[in-house]
Amino acid sequence: MTVSSVQHPDSVGDALSKCGLGACALVLAFLAAGCATFQPPTTADKALRRLQPHEYPLFTDDMPADTFEQAVGASLEYLRRLDPQTAFQFGPDRFTAAHLIDTLEAFGSLLRSGPSAETLQRAVKRDYRVYRSVGSDGKGHVLFTGYYEPVIAGCLAPTAQCRYPVYRRPDDLVRIDLGLFAPKYAGESLAGRYTGQTVVPYFTRRQIDVEGRLAYRDLELAWVPDPLDLFFLHVQGSGRLLLDDGRVFHVHYDGTNGHPYRSIGKLLMDEGRVPSDEMSMQRIKDYLRANPHLMERILSHNPSYVFFRFAERGPLGCLDVPLTGGRSVATDKRLFPMAAPAFIVSRKPLLDARGTISRWTGFGRFVLNQDTGGVIKGPGRVDLFWGGGPFAETAAGHMREEGALYFLVLKPG
Repeated sequence: MTVSSVQHPDSVGDALSKCGLGACALVLAFLAAGCATFQPPTTADKALRRLQPHEYPLFTDDMPADTFEQAVGASLEYLRRLDPQTAFQFGPDRFTAAHLIDTLEAFGSLLRSGPSAETLQRAVKRDYRVYRSVGSDGKGHVLFTGYYEPVIAGCLAPTAQCRYPVYRRPDDLVRIDLGLFAPKYAGESLAGRYTGQTVVPYFTRRQIDVEGRLAYRDLELAWVPDPLDLFFLHVQGSGRLLLDDGRVFHVHYDGTNGHPYRSIGKLLMDEGRVPSDEMSMQRIKDYLRANPHLMERILSHNPSYVFFRFAERGPLGCLDVPLTGGRSVATDKRLFPMAAPAFIVSRKPLLDARGTISRWTGFGRFVLNQDTGGVIKGPGRVDLFWGGGPFAETAAGHMREEGALYFLVLKPG
């Protein structure tokens, strides 16, 4: 998460922001299945395996080429901010930001030319190295979930209807880089509340939403009429607020309270309130709207809390560039090269005339690695950003599919 966390919280989030829609139990079971014989790598040099040309997958793409160009443009915007010699790890190999820019420009040009399947396959084999994620089991199996950009009603001032605040990042919230204290903690951090003498855990969701610990501190960016919509805005990490006068404001992830995400979907399954085979974001919403007396307790089960800021554009991923629906993915940024082009193979839903899922079908697609999330950890997890709108919400809320993840880069000189 991290919309992610969209920066699928780190928008997406410390959130089980992306699998916390009830996919959590499936995720844990899926990951546990390989643990007895395979320990997923925790370093980037072991997360990807370089393939020989005869091992390359059959490359296909199920979306219009202009959407890929849009996503490439966002990655290039990020890469051009960097020192050209900045290194990116592709499994056992390292490439510079300058080389990655060349890769994106060349591959974008290739797809723009509308190559036949045979021409595309031949060009990739000739000009590109391809790497496959080792997955959660060492055999390349990856679990795909989805996220989207919610659009919810909002107000810039509290009213009788808009009573639930969207909070900005509090001034007393601090994040501590533990790697500064010891090399063994490199890449690790924690968030807390600075009291003037020490740092203590920040307020939990219950303390913020039920006990009002942040009230009267001028931290409200906006207000919304529905606490459940607000909760799932936290889960997605980014979204749009639609005002009564038609104005739209982008709100973007700006940190969390540092508490770990606890899945309310898993809680509903554990309590026997929603069967595991029915679990989805939509099913959670339906259940809690039908049982509003349980909402406060169920939502408070997740102590993690997301803070927001207004953004001029969106939704934004962890690279602070706009995400492209269907073309942006979130992965573990410790393991995989950010901004890089990738190829995914999985299954997607097909909807009937009523907007419900009629069946799932296989697909292949080129994407850009532009986001991360607190629950998207290890080489066996990918979160696909579906965009905004009813289809995106349905697809993201139900996606829990196996597949494979590949990365591409131009062969060196």
